[in-house]
Amino acid sequence: MRFSFIHAADLHIDSPLAGLGLKDKAVAERFARAGRRAVEALVAETIASEAAFLIIAGDVFDGDWKDVGTGLFFVRAISALHRAGIPVYIVKGNHDADSVMSRDLPYPETVHVFPSNKAVTQLLESQRVALHGRSFPHRLTNDFVQTYPARREGWLNIGVLHTSLDGTRGHEGYAPCSVSDLKSFGYDYWALGHIHAAEIVSRDPWIVFPGNLQGRSVRETGPKGAMRVTVEDGRIVDVTPLAFDGARWAHLEIDVGDIDNEADVLARIDAALMDAHGAAESRPLAARVTLRGTTPLHNRLVARREELRDELRAGGFRIAEDCWIEQLKIRTTAPQDTTVADADALDIDAMLREAAADPDFAATLEQLIKDIEDKLPKDLRDELRKSDVLASLSDDARALLAGART
Repeated sequence: MRFSFIHAADLHIDSPLAGLGLKDKAVAERFARAGRRAVEALVAETIASEAAFLIIAGDVFDGDWKDVGTGLFFVRAISALHRAGIPVYIVKGNHDADSVMSRDLPYPETVHVFPSNKAVTQLLESQRVALHGRSFPHRLTNDFVQTYPARREGWLNIGVLHTSLDGTRGHEGYAPCSVSDLKSFGYDYWALGHIHAAEIVSRDPWIVFPGNLQGRSVRETGPKGAMRVTVEDGRIVDVTPLAFDGARWAHLEIDVGDIDNEADVLARIDAALMDAHGAAESRPLAARVTLRGTTPLHNRLVARREELRDELRAGGFRIAEDCWIEQLKIRTTAPQDTTVADADALDIDAMLREAAADPDFAATLEQLIKDIEDKLPKDLRDELRKSDVLASLSDDARALLAGART
């Protein structure tokens, strides 16, 4: 007997794409539907490939619905699978745990949501598959995996689990467990969710994160989707990634250290952007551009950053109407011998030291940073905290002052 199933997780339906910095309404509208387009692509491929079943390993929703339309969209999507005779098996994760969701909508009878009070086994007699799973009762869950049932002999055993695993991937407190813990059950496949980067953790047995269905910020670049799992004679023989994302993120790090004129910098960025858009295969693309290298253009690039960003955005539209520069970061450095040496030159470092020593200035700056942080989504707040904001601002101020004189 040969069949396949699809393993997805972390749909986060109607979660906004964070940090786009969009100032163009038409572009914003095209990106806004990316998450729903990804779900529609998942359903379409599940039906077209005649998959035996679909697994969704947690976080169908990003949290409690702001609008019932979010729930209705998902019911409509999985009802297409019901009409095609394809069952769906779902566990709830930390974002859509029982304690998080204030309401739900009825699903077709072919959709099986695992309970949160204990782990149970769902049997699919036609393929002799035993699926073991448990939903999250609350956002944070410990002592969770130990409640899963023993394997069913003579069946293909699949564990469906939303988990941070051992926490080494930057997440903790979400059904934590080790690879050894999972192997001890003797299951053939662990269908995991929660980690947004796709990863085959183990092949014996198979322990797999499919990643999230749609990248939500520039921290989640490249193709996003699910896994197709192929089974022959009761054994898993292949696990293949599938791309379903409705829009794509890219981070282009470009070395301009060998360039000494601005036109060539822009040309190099345009070439990298065109390659990235081609790799996105006609999807809307949001790209962050980070320039690196030691160049005499450093001060000018910093001084003209916003103007350059807008010029690059205009250039992106020459490639495609949905090719967008999310942000331009200047991480170049100036050569040591480019310091202004004339007697009338500003002592920029002395000016910055004086400003930094002013308690009122420092307090104002700290408050501004805090105000910005409070308005950011959680993942971008974490990124801001990891960066040395004050040092970065000081470097930029130095370059801006020098750039204004050139």
